[in-house]
Amino acid sequence: MKYILLMNTMKAGDEGMGKWPKKDQQAHMAYWKSLNQELAESGELVAGEALAFPDEAKHVRAGKDGTPVTDGAFPEGKEFLAGYWMVNVETPERAYVIAARASAAPGPGGAPLNMPIEVRQVMWSVRPDELL
Repeated sequence: MKYILLMNTMKAGDEGMGKWPKKDQQAHMAYWKSLNQELAESGELVAGEALAFPDEAKHVRAGKDGTPVTDGAFPEGKEFLAGYWMVNVETPERAYVIAARASAAPGPGGAPLNMPIEVRQVMWSVRPDELL
């Protein structure tokens, strides 16, 4: 079963990690590298990506003639989607374990950040080779 794990983090507008001591930044990034490597080696990691801050985001809608109409950026939100992992696991419980590990990434002083991680099952996928 595939699941997407959505990492919601820091209030928009916060500098976040940029204000942490360098050793805490390095520990945080080492944690992610280790977790991602472990998931890749187990064959559970399908994809994962970090996303830009909300001040670079746009909402897009189709205009009357179908052309894109943009609105934003939206830096005022309380939390924002910082990134995601797509995992392929045997049970939902395994997805929850991975999400809990992501939530516990170290912050300043090594304390777990306990970021909320939304876990949602992928109901179906579209692969480019299936569209041809």
